Amino acid sequence: MEKPLSSDEVETLLATLKSRFDRHKSRHEKITWKQVEQKLAEQEMHFRTLLEMERTGGEPDIITMENAGNQIIFADCSAESPKGHRSLCYDREALDTRKENKPAGNAVDMAAEMGVELMSEEQYRALQKLGHFDQKTSSWIKTPDAIRKLGGALFCDYRYDTVFVYHNGAQSYYGSRGFRGLLKL
Repeated sequence: MEKPLSSDEVETLLATLKSRFDRHKSRHEKITWKQVEQKLAEQEMHFRTLLEMERTGGEPDIITMENAGNQIIFADCSAESPKGHRSLCYDREALDTRKENKPAGNAVDMAAEMGVELMSEEQYRALQKLGHFDQKTSSWIKTPDAIRKLGGALFCDYRYDTVFVYHNGAQSYYGSRGFRGLLKL
């Protein structure tokens, strides 16, 4: 088990998150920082996940999503797919099937190790209503089992004022494709 973050690490992380929260109020108009602090105090185990999202370039911020109830949702809100989440194939099966030029890892396992989940298509589209993300990169999204069983995986990007959903072989990877994580509190 990993040791808890030091009080200095928590303080620095909270200052970074609050600063971003204050700069991007349109992402979470109905949520106050006090509500966020309360949720985090109740669920301190998520500090390490948020630190990892930050460390890998995700720029986590609170986003408002329909049907979220009283959940507070952090999402990777970096303008482009986080640098520390790129050059990954979709999942372990895809990584294992590559014979040559294997990437360092896969999106599904990396997200799980970080303590986040991949965005669904619906969540990705909701994120795009809060800003324009992935205008030069793309992000793997949760892929329906029927598509994955046939060897494919889905990814999205934002071009021409439109969210596009594409498919590719799950074993493919590109320097400009990563994933965006969600953390629900």
